[in-house]
Amino acid sequence: MLIHSARRMKAFQENIFTELANIKKAKVAQGIELIDLSIGSPDLAPPPSVLQTLAQEATNPNKYGYALKGTEDFHRAITNYYMRNYQVDLDSDNEVLTLMGSQDGLVHLPMALCEPGDYVLVPDPGYTAYAAGVSMAGATMYPMPLKKESGYLPSLEDIPLEVCEKAKLMILNYPGNPIPVVASADFFKAAISFAKRHNIVILHDFAYSELYYDRKPVSFLSVDGAKDVGIEMNSLSKSFNMAGCRIAYAAGNHELLQLLKMLKSNLDYGVFLPIQAAATVALEQPSEFLEKNRAIYRKRRDTLIGGLRQLGWKVISPEASMFIWAEIPQGFTAKEFTFSLIEKANVVVTPGNAFGKWGEGYVRIALVQSEEMLKKGLKQIEKSGLFHAVREG
Repeated sequence: MLIHSARRMKAFQENIFTELANIKKAKVAQGIELIDLSIGSPDLAPPPSVLQTLAQEATNPNKYGYALKGTEDFHRAITNYYMRNYQVDLDSDNEVLTLMGSQDGLVHLPMALCEPGDYVLVPDPGYTAYAAGVSMAGATMYPMPLKKESGYLPSLEDIPLEVCEKAKLMILNYPGNPIPVVASADFFKAAISFAKRHNIVILHDFAYSELYYDRKPVSFLSVDGAKDVGIEMNSLSKSFNMAGCRIAYAAGNHELLQLLKMLKSNLDYGVFLPIQAAATVALEQPSEFLEKNRAIYRKRRDTLIGGLRQLGWKVISPEASMFIWAEIPQGFTAKEFTFSLIEKANVVVTPGNAFGKWGEGYVRIALVQSEEMLKKGLKQIEKSGLFHAVREG
């Protein structure tokens, strides 16, 4: 029997992530301990109240039916959270939609909105799910370069008029993955004005909203006019260490949410009710857990940044998220430097070009190991001799 894949599957051919996974598997099979800083999966536990609620609700036999939409309690918790944190007033019935993790929404919104021939403006470098959604919709990606000299913000006025006329959607992500910077309200105002001028929808990916170190990130929805042109997606995966629970939400423009809701009604039957109950508790609880979580990541950030600088690698300290966006030494490509770290120091990071053309010259380092393991990784980099090349760079 001959099996032929659909043309759209060409967008999902093996990439650097598959290559990294194969290398890691081979190393582990040899009995080598790797310090894996390549994947942004939280290693910390959710709040105790979340664990207790999930355990209790899971014993209720009445909680195992379909959950065709988000519960009223979860939606109300989202609206309260937005009012409390960002002074944003949301209608829990019409301006909030439950998602099975933010990737659910990020991939499916382009499918609900775009057609072949449409452009989607995406950050480059940017989270890989953006490209997947655009490919599934049959639309065309137009990369918006994020450069150091422009503060890693896209230059909207540099986008050609002919692209703007065909653009249906623009994706923004602050605090960003892989680039951990925070956008200002003024930038969002400019983006909203741009979107209105060219009739382009904005999707703001706000998954790292609670992982910040100094200034609190701005919610896109808190800026005047945001609901007129777009929506914001947020997740409990990173802020509350609930990545495996697959629960998130979209909020904002009612028409856009209805489109996404219509598509999703043909794809899934909602999020397990005990998980929704646990997520409700997470959003309603005091901020003490979030502050402690940020403190842990801040210590990890400072430990790793300080150690790398002592080795001669002048890495910029991130403003937010669980990532470090590190410019690599001269004489390496991002992939070469990544593989050198694995081979010589047994430390795994992600090459920046995995996130787009403009990621070349960087690596993304995830703060997903304890301080003890980060210090061990620093010693292994020092012993490897690679730091001499770093100093030369």
